[in-house]
Amino acid sequence: MATDIRPRDTGLPPTMVPLATLIGRELRGGKSEKPAIRYGHAAFAKRGEDYFLVRPDCLRVPGDASSSFSVFAIFDGHNGVSAAVFAKEHLLDHVMSAIPQGIGETSGTTATLVVVDGWTVTVASVGDSRCILDSQDGVVSLLTVDHRLEENTEERERVTASGGEVGRLNLCGGKEIGPLRCWPGGLCLSRSIGDTDVGEFIVPIPHVKQVKLSSAGGRLIIASDGIWDALSSELAAKACRGLPAELAAKLVVKEALRTSGLKDDTTCLVVDIIPTDHTHLPLSPRKQQNKFKSLLFRKKSQNFSGKPNKLSSVGSVEELFEEGSAMLEERYC
Repeated sequence: MATDIRPRDTGLPPTMVPLATLIGRELRGGKSEKPAIRYGHAAFAKRGEDYFLVRPDCLRVPGDASSSFSVFAIFDGHNGVSAAVFAKEHLLDHVMSAIPQGIGETSGTTATLVVVDGWTVTVASVGDSRCILDSQDGVVSLLTVDHRLEENTEERERVTASGGEVGRLNLCGGKEIGPLRCWPGGLCLSRSIGDTDVGEFIVPIPHVKQVKLSSAGGRLIIASDGIWDALSSELAAKACRGLPAELAAKLVVKEALRTSGLKDDTTCLVVDIIPTDHTHLPLSPRKQQNKFKSLLFRKKSQNFSGKPNKLSSVGSVEELFEEGSAMLEERYC
């Protein structure tokens, strides 16, 4: 199992890394054989506000197959579909760019965008459409952070420190019901795309995480909250282990519906990152299957020059980068 090595505290500001540079950095470090990608999708609609994006054959350099990468994304809209549709059509080209007023003043969407470049996985997310990694060493890990005010203390503190108000819906007589929400607007998320009517407290700045898989590969499960409100990360991973990606996505959705019924749009993408000498993701002996672990990665430490120290990633998942600050836009531009 990997050892958690924390970055050295130098007393200096963190190194500024543009997202485009972060995604491409591993390629410049040297060539290696890329894994095969298999994916599957399944969904049931209640409101019809979930959208997904699959681009398995993107090219960084047109005509150059060696520059290929894959993109997978989930968008869970609310108060209409306009923001989700816009994000699906434009997010890949304009990551977190300003959304024009013309798409609708009140619609909004979560967004979880996953870029698979060889063995390197980069995830940028706002909202609560979660991405998990089921790695070959038996650990289920979160690659996103849920931006729900009910569950995220740091986000509640950020909103209130910025002048926003966090509270539940009040009925007559002062009775409070439902999840914590941000007022004005009443949104239960602290980060989203769109939602131009709720003020500056709801921001579209993503949590970004990048990891490098070992050559054993792994499975990504990307899904809207219709899945995660019914299943834990560990249960979702366990429900579909050993199955091809397409069937796995259907089984995760089926298990969520069996557990809680169709209460919300329910969308799931399963992406397998597979060694080229395998036709499917191999099963490995799994210890501690009932114990969910969130951040058991080996992190690259930074030296004074800002260059990451090289660490072996054999038999482990290596954390390359993580930044969840709502000030990401100002710090990294």
